[in-house]
Amino acid sequence: MKLYGLEEHFVTADVVDAWKRHDPTLSAPMMKWAVASDTTPALLDLDDTRIAAMDDAGIDTAVLSLTTPGLQDIDTARAVSLQAPTNDVIAAAVRRHPERFQGFAALATSAPSAAADELRRAVTGLGLNGALVNASSRGKSLDAPEFWDVYEAAEDLRAPVYLHPSVPVRAVQDAYYRGFGERVDSLLATGTFGWHYDAGLTVLRMIVSGVFDRFPDLQVVLGHWGEVVLFYLDRVAALDGVTDLRRPVAEYFRTNVHITPGGISSHKYLRWTLETVGVDRVMYASDYPFNQERAGSARRFLDTAPISADDRDRVAHRNWEALVAGIRR
Repeated sequence: MKLYGLEEHFVTADVVDAWKRHDPTLSAPMMKWAVASDTTPALLDLDDTRIAAMDDAGIDTAVLSLTTPGLQDIDTARAVSLQAPTNDVIAAAVRRHPERFQGFAALATSAPSAAADELRRAVTGLGLNGALVNASSRGKSLDAPEFWDVYEAAEDLRAPVYLHPSVPVRAVQDAYYRGFGERVDSLLATGTFGWHYDAGLTVLRMIVSGVFDRFPDLQVVLGHWGEVVLFYLDRVAALDGVTDLRRPVAEYFRTNVHITPGGISSHKYLRWTLETVGVDRVMYASDYPFNQERAGSARRFLDTAPISADDRDRVAHRNWEALVAGIRR
């Protein structure tokens, strides 16, 4: 059984430098972890150490992606200047290790037209397999029409867009995720809840705003078992009576959204997800290096899952391979 990991993060020294210039005190949640912690060397490595970690976890091929917040919060001109070199780094890593790495493009979403052009170059010129974007760009949610150039390009290319969480805007952080000390505040706003609620809400906003009616073939990948929203689709159905969408909200999750665990190795969540969206919509992701699977734990998660051998193969590799096979190069 071949196993792909779809949310496998990295960073470059140039992007770290840009982050430091944008936020010299590393005040934003996540920055200290990505820039100045024991996780940073793992993010920077695209060779032997990362491959050894993949071997340990039981992951055959990692789809590399620039870690959050990517290029989406820094000055627009700097972001645009970094997107092509960053994607060139990904492509070079794939060329060095073609059996072990694939890649999602990093995009300067604050310049949507330039981001769309770079997505086309990354897919048709570099051989990358879509893009990973974070849920907001300089404080704006990615459902806004100004970002639709990116979705138009992705649909035209038949290239998936992995929608990754980003830190909620400052006003939301202040209102909901502060008051318990820096360490607790940061985790509350990011990896324990805030990230995931925000990303799930972004997908709902994309649906309600008509993104998938305008781009019906657009395919989005959502990590962490659907970023909370998947568990509330029966409640979310109340929107069906007040929108002008072509279909019920839940249907978009079964036609336009794919789901990964994003490092949450839960058979309970897996069963719920399979029941909710179907096996053809589920793929694997480990969320390296923020979640480090060890001693074969990634492969063991699927080997011990209460699903059929055929479904196991679909989740491990066949669904991703089918999605990539449809990309227009």
